[in-house]
Amino acid sequence: MGSFARILPYLWPYRRALVLSAFCALAISFFWAANLSATFPVMKLLFKGESLHSFVDAEIEETQKKIDAEQANAALEGEIFDTKQALKAGRWMSKGSDSSYYLAMLLSVRENVLPWVPTSPFRTLVLVLSVLIVGTLLKSVFIYLEDILVGDAINHALVDIRKTCFRHALELDYQTISKAGTSDLTSRLGNDIEVLGAGLAAMLVRLIREPLKAGGCVLAAFLVNWRLALLSVIALPCMGLTLNYFGGRLKRASHGTLESISRISKCSVESFDGIKAVIGFGAGRRHRRQFHHANKFYFKKQSRVLRLASIMRQSTELMGVIAVTIAVFPGAYLVLNQTDKLLGLKLANGPMGSEQLAMLYTFLLGTLDSIRKMSSVNREMKRGSAACERILQLLDTPTRVPEPQVPTLLPRHCDSIEFENITFHYGTTAIEGEHRLPALMDVNLKVQAGEVVAVVGGNGSGKSTLINLLPRFYDPEQGCVRIDGVDIRDVSSKDLRSQIGIVTQETLLFDDTIAANIRYGKPDATKEEIEEAARRAHVLPFVSQLPEGFETQVGEKGMKLSGGQRQRISLARAIIRNPSILILDEATSAIDSQSEQIIHQVLMSFVKGRTVFVISHVFNETFLDLVTRIIVMEQGRVLATGTHAELLATCPTYQRLYRASGQRRAA
Repeated sequence: MGSFARILPYLWPYRRALVLSAFCALAISFFWAANLSATFPVMKLLFKGESLHSFVDAEIEETQKKIDAEQANAALEGEIFDTKQALKAGRWMSKGSDSSYYLAMLLSVRENVLPWVPTSPFRTLVLVLSVLIVGTLLKSVFIYLEDILVGDAINHALVDIRKTCFRHALELDYQTISKAGTSDLTSRLGNDIEVLGAGLAAMLVRLIREPLKAGGCVLAAFLVNWRLALLSVIALPCMGLTLNYFGGRLKRASHGTLESISRISKCSVESFDGIKAVIGFGAGRRHRRQFHHANKFYFKKQSRVLRLASIMRQSTELMGVIAVTIAVFPGAYLVLNQTDKLLGLKLANGPMGSEQLAMLYTFLLGTLDSIRKMSSVNREMKRGSAACERILQLLDTPTRVPEPQVPTLLPRHCDSIEFENITFHYGTTAIEGEHRLPALMDVNLKVQAGEVVAVVGGNGSGKSTLINLLPRFYDPEQGCVRIDGVDIRDVSSKDLRSQIGIVTQETLLFDDTIAANIRYGKPDATKEEIEEAARRAHVLPFVSQLPEGFETQVGEKGMKLSGGQRQRISLARAIIRNPSILILDEATSAIDSQSEQIIHQVLMSFVKGRTVFVISHVFNETFLDLVTRIIVMEQGRVLATGTHAELLATCPTYQRLYRASGQRRAA
């Protein structure tokens, strides 16, 4: 219940529906017990042919004789109990014997109920069955209303929870999201929230409805014979201990099931995202094997959940039957021997009839049915609790790139960008990463506004990591990044990133129109601005050939377009943003030479007046004409800086990179 308690604020706005559902649950419990109470008159009418009028009159006469005998033997604690006066005063629970209470009830039935009951046994049976049908109909109506009220409230709450989780996930830093993985986040936003919904439904519907139904039956059983009914209650603590024991194990097993679903999702996402490589390398068997192991892991975890749930359900039902048996066996003895005592203990007001025992048994079975259903409720709640903890774990995950409490305004960049004493590890903390080499170590770099700086180095040299600090994909563990003298950690991320345009190697377009993908860089862009950005990025030549033009759907990840077309749309997205800082991360490494030439032509005019960082492995003439300075990195440090000619003459590492680039171009 602890984890569910944190979800209650999402249900609070819909509290009126939940309160109404509670009233519906009360009505359901009333009609449930009332329908079961029809056992008594039906048995009287069918098996003994006795009308209810004659039965009540005979019971009143017999009970009055017993009271007279009790009064003749001894005063009831010094005061004779006047049943009729007590009935008129409404004091059923005042001083008096059990016979007095019973007589008061019989008198009330004769005065208020029997006038509406026919004297003919057959007509009485028809009336009882008709009332039973109406009661069942009303019970069904209230069940429907309760399901609808609670269902709508839960669905609204799940929508709010999913929105909150998605919003929080988008506010996390790039490193945290990458570590969690797409499949795990998708599983939490999808399957886990659905499982949580099932748990909430079990808690708010059946956990309220079934105990009320059981309570109504227990109350009715106490009215029939409170002593025998009390015997059956003895087993309830054992049921509670059993549910608590298996419930804890079931919750832990449910955690494993949800994690196994994440593994299946991860395997599926990786396989289909990389389907070209899977087919091209004939690796289908390998991925089938991975999926088989993930599926087998899910089967193992789910089997454990099913076994625990079944054991819990059967144990609960067994103890329920034992509880009923504890009450019915003594009752059967009283009926068969026409006595009110067993082993010297008084268990009834007088000899019980078979009809009373049958009604007691019916009420206890009604209680047992509710208890049996509550065992499945416990299963759903434990699974929902496990899902809730995974969702809360996501919501409790802090971002490693926090927003400043009082952000500093950042005017449009016009002076310099400085990296001061930057040290950075990939890992949760510096302690976690201290056993591995740092990605960046004591980096100092200053770039003047308007410079086009190329950052080069081998794989793992730290060039991409360094530039990714600029839009705060990460924050350094030591040192800081300053734009025009302002620490970017003191600036709101929205303000900071509004000045930055990014074009990456892996161009990701969204499954929308070309116009929408360009507008992504500036949500309020006009049609004219979109067309101008497309013209500058050389998008118009191929858009004009498409039947739907800018309204053409690009498909998932832009797969309906070629790599060069996607890259030009990505560049148009950066152009329309009009950034003061532009980051080109291997922006031309995955496209053909013609598209590369076009993009370089665009950049030659677009970079003017902007500070540009270029990360590239390619050192062709077009590239060298674009940049004004080159930064060489190695093992997380700035090794050298200068022009192409200077570095070619003084830096062996740069010489090696340049020769390797020439070999790639020749190939």
